[in-house]
Amino acid sequence: MFAFDPVATPPEPHDVATFRAAILSKLRYMAAKDPALARDRDWLVAVSLAARDRVVNRWNETTRRTLRQGRKHVYYFSLEFLVGRMLLDALSNLGLVATARAALEDLGVDFERIRRIEADPALGNGGLGRLAACFMESMATLGIPAHGYGIRYDHGIFRQVLRDGWQHELPEDWLRFGNAWEFERPEATASVGFGGRVEEVVASDGTRRAVWHPAETVLAVAHDMPIPGWRGRHVNTLRLWSARAADPLSLSDFNRGDHVGALAERVRLEAISRVLYPSDETAAGQDLRLRQEFFFASASLQDLLRRHCAQHGELASLPDHAAIQLNDTHPAIAVPELMRLLVDVHRMSWDAAWHIVTQVFNYTNHTLLPEALETWPVDQLAALLPRHLEIIVRLNAAHLDARRAEGRDGNFIAAVSLIDETNGRRVRMGHLAFLGAHRVNGVSALHTDLMRQTVFRDLHAAYPAKIVNKTNGITMRRWLFQANPGLTALLVDAVGPAIGDDPDALAGLAQLADDASLHERFGKQRRERKIALARLVTELTGTSVDPTALFDVQIKRVHEYKRQLLNLLQTIALYQAMRAEPGRDWVPRVKIFAGKAAAGYRAAKLVIKLIHDVGRVINTDPAVRGLLSVVFLPNYNVSLAEAIIPAADLSEQISTAGMEASGTGNMKLALNGALTIGTLDGANIEIRERVGADHFFCFGLTADEVMARRAQGLDMSREIAASPALGAAIAALGNGVFALDDPGRFHDLAAGLRERDYFMVCADFERYVAAQREVEARWRDPAAWWRSAILNTANVGFFSADRAIREYATEVWKLPEFP
Repeated sequence: MFAFDPVATPPEPHDVATFRAAILSKLRYMAAKDPALARDRDWLVAVSLAARDRVVNRWNETTRRTLRQGRKHVYYFSLEFLVGRMLLDALSNLGLVATARAALEDLGVDFERIRRIEADPALGNGGLGRLAACFMESMATLGIPAHGYGIRYDHGIFRQVLRDGWQHELPEDWLRFGNAWEFERPEATASVGFGGRVEEVVASDGTRRAVWHPAETVLAVAHDMPIPGWRGRHVNTLRLWSARAADPLSLSDFNRGDHVGALAERVRLEAISRVLYPSDETAAGQDLRLRQEFFFASASLQDLLRRHCAQHGELASLPDHAAIQLNDTHPAIAVPELMRLLVDVHRMSWDAAWHIVTQVFNYTNHTLLPEALETWPVDQLAALLPRHLEIIVRLNAAHLDARRAEGRDGNFIAAVSLIDETNGRRVRMGHLAFLGAHRVNGVSALHTDLMRQTVFRDLHAAYPAKIVNKTNGITMRRWLFQANPGLTALLVDAVGPAIGDDPDALAGLAQLADDASLHERFGKQRRERKIALARLVTELTGTSVDPTALFDVQIKRVHEYKRQLLNLLQTIALYQAMRAEPGRDWVPRVKIFAGKAAAGYRAAKLVIKLIHDVGRVINTDPAVRGLLSVVFLPNYNVSLAEAIIPAADLSEQISTAGMEASGTGNMKLALNGALTIGTLDGANIEIRERVGADHFFCFGLTADEVMARRAQGLDMSREIAASPALGAAIAALGNGVFALDDPGRFHDLAAGLRERDYFMVCADFERYVAAQREVEARWRDPAAWWRSAILNTANVGFFSADRAIREYATEVWKLPEFP
């Protein structure tokens, strides 16, 4: 299946011939291969470089135009950019898919086979990184000058491998064959310091200033990737930093025969850009995480200040020409770093610098989970970033003095302080980002309200105008045109090519929701994608699944609050019911799971093992053969999502209410016509409002009810006693039914559900089962099912990343061209 351009015309023979010649030139002179001897990877390199040349032309044009116009620039700071494969995205956005396909066919090369061997850039983990990628593409589509800033990870977070159901983490090797889409920029190298001491220097005029003398420095080397927008009219830059030691080795140690030791310092320093989210279970891991965050924040700030000074000659006008968006709390250290650069390096007054800082920074919060709102021990910051701790302390003193002047009491002062004095003295990075930001935004209406009520309640009281909502969005280009060209073609035929440029044009589909012929076509394209996914499932797991069954999909990071365990308990209960009533007319189901668990998250890794073990029992039981299957697809990434989402019938969005900030998988699945079963959490609420309550299977406690139930205690004896199906499912877990080789494997998991169910799995079980019965009833009525599917696709245009970016541009970044 190829990306579908809603307004494309067949390629001109001349264009095909020109592109074919470009491919052959790249093959001969860049890959150094003769066509007769070229392998698939050689062809991938050649077509990627031929496509890249066309992107680069637009990229250079964009740079010249932006400099000429002097427009305000957006700088997007994110520890993750999960961009996905680049070739199809670039060809699609430039309208060259058909041209490239025809050119390769003329050369006897299958485009689809070639593009599938491209590696997914291992630059992110989940929704945070994918949102950053969608936003970068949307900024380019809307013509907003922007740079994304992050880290060029050599090995990503990890490659997930399952061995007997247990997750094992191996290094991602995405750069093994190089990256055709990046350009190393050694001339843009920045020097980043760590440790050392701070000296106060008195100038000849009596003024005092601080001078930081770092104990060590790391070089940040820029690597640029072009991000083309739709139609290729504008191309932005994703600049990723790679850590390099200033000295490649200790020559004296090497000459003494210590060949390994000679490289030790280089290995230690360059570890900064090796792996995303190194485990923080050790002091060394915690140190490395802080180094990563400061490394990319400092290099990026130095880079953008250099660019601004080169263009404008001074820094006082920075807020007029730059807006910095902090994507979650990881880059919060940028706040004191910009203060250091302005005050210590560029000799600006403290007050003038702070005014600039609070005008250029904006902060997106993505979670209410305490572990994601980072805190760092004061002692650790003092050792690694001594000048920054001084700046934080001074900022905090002014901040608290202002609150005392307002008459705030001691409890309020303690709550809003940048330093938590009650837990071993730790700097609250979320508070720091909040204080330094012009605007602070949540990513769904519920999440934003909860921010005001919970984690930032007191700061909101002190700064009531700061918090705004910006509901997340997704790029329709990748998640519809590229991922599901069959559905895109159907939509264009039904409502016209306007959907290519206006997601709201999807709304025209609603008036056709009762059209029986459209139901048939909608179902046909879904079956085609399910057949393709069934083949992939067999390839990845060895399990055969029925593509005519209901594909019930939960694909996301594995975490207790996302409640894969609730899905599994319902699966076990369904399995037990099928065995108890073999003559009943059951709806065949395939339960599809995918997602990674953090390397140190034992509870989440145990859930993955449970999915595997439950699947092993169910998939080999002849009593339910053809009725129920359970599969876990390993190493979830963008490319795997592109295969699963168009084939999904049911979208599982079942997080504990009040714990999911937004979600974007829910949007992608609804766009492709999957029906959602979900709680009133995150963006689920807004999706339900848009598609209609009758076309969304809603269940479970609300966020307020979750808090009230927790207040009663976490023992679930009452709920379990009231639900025989739940009791039997938990008993099966605890008794080793799914772990005959180790009957006690899931005993603690079962005990936790009974005695300390913080995530309200048991409290929501019966409501979830009832909602699943509604799903079955709707599935048995194809006309009703496809009507709901069509209305989901028709009514999610609001969740376009283009809409979200327009809101940021208007209300957060204050871009003049978006009044």
